[in-house]
Amino acid sequence: MNMTRKKIFPRRGLSVAVSLILLPTMIPLAAHAQETAASEDTTNLDKIVVTGSNIPRTDTETASPVQVISRQEIDRTGKTTVAEYLQTLTSDGAGSIPKSFGNGFAGGGAGVSLRGLGAGSTLVLLNGRRLAPFGLADDGQKVFSDLSTIPLEAVERIDVLKDGASAIYGSDAIAGVINIILRKDFTGVVVKGSYGTSGDSDGNQRKGSITAGFGDLAEDGFNFFFSLEGSKTDAIGVDDRRNRKWIGTGDTRPWGYAIGTNLPGRITGGGTGAGGGPTGAIENPNTGLFESLPGCAALSDVTPQDPAGGCLWDVAQFRDLSPKEEYINFFSRGTFAFNDNAELYTEFGYSKKKTEFNNTPSGVSGAWGYPGGPVNASDPGPGAAVLGPDHPDNPYQGTANRLRYTAFDVGPRVTNNESQLVRFLVGVKGTAGAWDYDVGLLHSQTSLNNDRRGFLQYSHVLTALSDPNSPVGYWRIGENAGLNTQALYDYISPTISAHGDTKLDVFDAKASRSLMDLAGGSMGLAVGLEWRKQSVSLTPQTFTDFGDIIGLGYSSYAGTEEVGSAYAELVAPVLESLEFNAAVRIDSYKDGETSTTPKFGVKWSPADWIALRGTYAEGFRAPNPAESGTGGLAAFSTAVDPVRCAAPGHEPQDCDAGPIALITSPNPDLDPEKSKSYTVGLVLDPTSTTSLTLDAFRIKRTDEIFGGSSDAAIEAGGANVIRGSNDIPGTPNSGSILAVLVGYENASSTTVEGFDFDLRQRFDMGNAGKLSLDMQWTRISSFEREDVDGTKHEFAGTHGNCDVTNCIGTPKNRANFGATWDIGAFSLSSVVNWRDSIKNVTEEADTECANHFADGTDAPTGCELKSFYTIDLSGRWKPTDSWEIFGSIANVTDRIAPLDPLTYGAINYNPLDFSGAIGRYYTLGAKYTFN
Repeated sequence: MNMTRKKIFPRRGLSVAVSLILLPTMIPLAAHAQETAASEDTTNLDKIVVTGSNIPRTDTETASPVQVISRQEIDRTGKTTVAEYLQTLTSDGAGSIPKSFGNGFAGGGAGVSLRGLGAGSTLVLLNGRRLAPFGLADDGQKVFSDLSTIPLEAVERIDVLKDGASAIYGSDAIAGVINIILRKDFTGVVVKGSYGTSGDSDGNQRKGSITAGFGDLAEDGFNFFFSLEGSKTDAIGVDDRRNRKWIGTGDTRPWGYAIGTNLPGRITGGGTGAGGGPTGAIENPNTGLFESLPGCAALSDVTPQDPAGGCLWDVAQFRDLSPKEEYINFFSRGTFAFNDNAELYTEFGYSKKKTEFNNTPSGVSGAWGYPGGPVNASDPGPGAAVLGPDHPDNPYQGTANRLRYTAFDVGPRVTNNESQLVRFLVGVKGTAGAWDYDVGLLHSQTSLNNDRRGFLQYSHVLTALSDPNSPVGYWRIGENAGLNTQALYDYISPTISAHGDTKLDVFDAKASRSLMDLAGGSMGLAVGLEWRKQSVSLTPQTFTDFGDIIGLGYSSYAGTEEVGSAYAELVAPVLESLEFNAAVRIDSYKDGETSTTPKFGVKWSPADWIALRGTYAEGFRAPNPAESGTGGLAAFSTAVDPVRCAAPGHEPQDCDAGPIALITSPNPDLDPEKSKSYTVGLVLDPTSTTSLTLDAFRIKRTDEIFGGSSDAAIEAGGANVIRGSNDIPGTPNSGSILAVLVGYENASSTTVEGFDFDLRQRFDMGNAGKLSLDMQWTRISSFEREDVDGTKHEFAGTHGNCDVTNCIGTPKNRANFGATWDIGAFSLSSVVNWRDSIKNVTEEADTECANHFADGTDAPTGCELKSFYTIDLSGRWKPTDSWEIFGSIANVTDRIAPLDPLTYGAINYNPLDFSGAIGRYYTLGAKYTFN
């Protein structure tokens, strides 16, 4: 083995080498370029612990593939949060939760979805231990850890374990593990500040931090440090990007599309249907057809207007592209040596974050759901939103007439989230005889308040529109809205709220030792016990428990999970060139089942410069309280309606994917999800400056907990599909789909196959400095879901799976290319982020494009969302030992994200291409170190 490729740490008092959790380390072949300098300054070969194992070792190359991200790699991108950086990983996929998705169920949080298997199947660790989950479940179902609570200034590096790790860490590690490793100790004081702004002079971010510490563990017997950072970022509205083609508008007609869902207010079907607009549209009692009320020219600036007589309006004037955000993150750690063989350590973390996201005004009609079923405020019947027979704005006095109206006068719907996280850890680690041990007690909890303004209370709206005895009088609409009182608006649009709490308590004890010497080295054993109790609760948004907030889905859950675990791991270097490892974990759930998960690995190194490796692992994810506890979910999704699309005389838009209400009920009889994962890899280190890894992977997850297939329910039809009354003439029961009823079930299995490629090359150019190049490439060759009836859906290379967050699609290829040039006091870096093109179909078997141009041809051209890339530049200058000046330019070429008409996570662009929506962004800052 080439020892120059190893990361070696000197001892300091009780050496960091005995840590079983707090010191996961690098695989040098994946990070050789940034490790060599550190290696040159070390002399003592010491044992360390690699993420994915509990056994200290001197050889950091294990059988499992681990991507190690240094602090320098994060800094060179200009990203200002851990979440923003991790969402650029090539291994991240569908189900990722960006902060820009502020109108989602988990608005204000940020999560990563390794392999596209969902944030709920990606385990996030902080210094090797868990975090309490975010207070809101994504899509009302997926419980995940919020990455935005982690202080970037305290991060030392991040390890991404890309194979299953349930045998080591327990549930939720099916897709892999992200282990964020913070500083172990620190002395001195560092102050840092930065300011960022876009090329359009908005989205301004002010950020500052201080990191300070004192005490040397070897000399003083202790070390204490803290890191405090705060940031405030201004919002960017969609219409602030009107200079960026389709990014800043919902009107895509200039690019060949018909009037779409982001340009509401049109009259359809010859008057049988109408969308909400700023003037209002009313059903003529004589003809049964909708017609607009007057005043459109004064209330909407959209041109040309609807040829059918509707009043079109642009959603861009109300919706945020990026939310307003401010946060404070604090982390501290103290280490105290009892003697040469034992030490006490403590960690305390606190985070407080506020976000505000603006969305379009509410309409008075539509369909939504609650646990009692769907609410239909559109179709004829007692629930319909109508202008009363005596309403002064009703042109047909004496009859109550159905109404479509978007409440411009109420204003945008505004969501405010305020979340707090507290984390406390105390532990003892050391050496007792032949054993290295680590015992810790962790408490972590979050609290979240979700307040919303601008939403309409259904029952009060009906009263104010139709009841002459309304306590606040009639709600005047459209051009007469200026006559309303504040008391009326307080009545129809009260502030509503929800509250979420999560708690996590963990006690763990683990120990490791060498058992015997084998031909290749020492056989290592690790054993451990863990007790974990996690509780989550979310109160429903005010009035949504009985369906009284127009258009707002219902989400509520409560439950506690308690589990006891025991695990063991063995590493056996049977030859100098051959190593086997195995692990097994038993998890016993209170009032539930007991699960056993094994993992096996092998590594063969026929020569110092080459290694072959492979792993097999089984995993599981127990149903969370949102899926199996009390509560329920009423959300929104997108679906293609095969009935309307096949009806003679349909409009082109009838074949496009459109929004639907999806009502899902929890199921206490769910089984855990289970998985089997395989990796086979090649590691090459042909020279001291070149490293290459290639790892193929296959993950099959079965018994998936899934909210039922909306497509399957629509295909089956029947009582579970609620349709509107706007039938296409000549085709009965072809009204627009309003709601689909499904339930959580162990409904399907998913198999993901592909490979990861990592290449790094370093050049020493003498007086011209050093040049480091790297590339990470992930290819998803197959992403197949199989339903319980045997139907298979292939999503690789398509815009699906749209049943998960954002409908961002599954590109077959994603790659990052990096270059860093260090010369003297200067460092310059460039990073290219690229994603492959995707077919604009919801799955490979689709023969119909998901969107069409106005002339009926496939949209985008060729039914393909073009590939996209951005280039980020950054630079650093150290004029003295104390000062550092740094800056970055994101999306330096100011490329515009391709028009994506299908995703529901953003308007006209794919959330994967967020940087292409914002445009060029500049950051400048300085750091001062008190020596």
